[in-house]
Amino acid sequence: MKKITIAIDGHSSCGKSTMAKDLAREIGYIYIDSGAMYRCCTLFCMREGLINPDGSIQTDELERRMKDIRVSFRLNPETGRPDAYLNGECVEREIRTMEVSSHVSPVAALPFVRAAMTAQQQEMGREGGIVMDGRDIGTAVFPNAELKIFVTASDEIRAQRRYDELVAKGEKPDFNAVLENLRERDRIDSTRAVAPLRQAEDALVLDNSHMTIPEQKQWLLDRFNERRD
Repeated sequence: MKKITIAIDGHSSCGKSTMAKDLAREIGYIYIDSGAMYRCCTLFCMREGLINPDGSIQTDELERRMKDIRVSFRLNPETGRPDAYLNGECVEREIRTMEVSSHVSPVAALPFVRAAMTAQQQEMGREGGIVMDGRDIGTAVFPNAELKIFVTASDEIRAQRRYDELVAKGEKPDFNAVLENLRERDRIDSTRAVAPLRQAEDALVLDNSHMTIPEQKQWLLDRFNERRD
């Protein structure tokens, strides 16, 4: 049976990465976290001093050095899920910090960054049999994907999920700061000039504000089986 391409888009902290990883594992597909790729670019900028004290980005220098950024994924045998690697180094933990979160949207909005990452994503998914989540997967990266899902949830619920995730990692975030960061990322993602966050016309909408993880998993499996058949 031909393997299909599954594109899962949606707002930040709505749980799309978790559900995409679980779905890929359940059906034996490859999972690609496109958001992690932009976080890797952001971490590269931070490490190389390409983000100025006022938060602006040294775009000319970053564009010149995009050829030096290569993102890949490797399965973590302990978690059973793929970790993100930046130029061969596992950076899964580093890219999930609030500091990276506060800079990722401006970096991801740059047209040359999106072009480079889109090319890498399309290369990864050339043969199908993948589940990829992000902001523009069903609209820009794989517009012909056989199954497109757009995930959303209320601002407060998404902020609480992100807050709990950071606390579990040993950080001490401020809830209001997390909520404001989330809303600002939504604004930037939805208004950027290139490949903005939006629902594809043929995407199925999943509002998981009040759904359990098992309920989400079953919903996705049902949609996958319908579309595959």
